[in-house]
Amino acid sequence: MARRRFHFSRAAAWLLVLAAASAAHAMSIRELRTLEASEKDGKAYAGYYLVGVLEGLREGVEASQRNGQKPVFCIDGRRLEPSMARSLYQAELTRNADSYEADMPVQLVMSGALRNSYRCTR
Repeated sequence: MARRRFHFSRAAAWLLVLAAASAAHAMSIRELRTLEASEKDGKAYAGYYLVGVLEGLREGVEASQRNGQKPVFCIDGRRLEPSMARSLYQAELTRNADSYEADMPVQLVMSGALRNSYRCTR
């Protein structure tokens, strides 16, 4: 029986590593910055991570609403696309630079960005 060899691209391998790591713990601001600076495609990998965080938070809010809980942010038909993840994250870090330390999780920053940019009015 012939053996099959699977060839993963470097990006696919990193995404698997990030997925496994995110199941174990959240990436810190410092770790995200290190990823961006240390790899040839680090900026792209960090962008994928930010999109994943954005989508995860959005899914979490939708699930809480289905369970009758009050959401922490409300999209209410406004535009929120994966391509906006990095700009939301950077804007939150810039706007509240004194509030975040390098060892805080990226999810905390993204959650703050979504709460500030998509406030619930009802």
